[in-house]
Amino acid sequence: MPTPSMEDYLERIYKLIDEKGYARVSDIAEGLEVHPSSVTKMIQKLDKDNYLIYEKYRGLVLTNKGKKMGKRLMERHDLLESFLTIIGVQEENIYTDVEGIEHHLSWDSITCIETLVEYFRRDPSRSEELRNIRSELESE
Repeated sequence: MPTPSMEDYLERIYKLIDEKGYARVSDIAEGLEVHPSSVTKMIQKLDKDNYLIYEKYRGLVLTNKGKKMGKRLMERHDLLESFLTIIGVQEENIYTDVEGIEHHLSWDSITCIETLVEYFRRDPSRSEELRNIRSELESE
């Protein structure tokens, strides 16, 4: 199982490849706000663990294992953003909050959150009811 740091890299690499068709060390470094040398070290570790294939000066390609994990991590991130939006977290806090919690939840918890998000999506009046309860609690 990848470490939280490895997850951040895999998620970023997967997203870059999905959006641009490739992931360069400089793009990964910029997105994660780390030095390119740190990216190179992590890419070598991810290569060793069979999440990607890296050839110096030629680039990298995600393996099937890396693609599967990257996709799962992006879906987890998107789900948590949806969840926080539904429960009324202020938009400017959502990204930071997701980054803070995503590595600390079990996949069981993620599945439960996914079910709850689907519950709210199936009947938008439930979200409205939740917002009303929150407003009541805040005014007490």
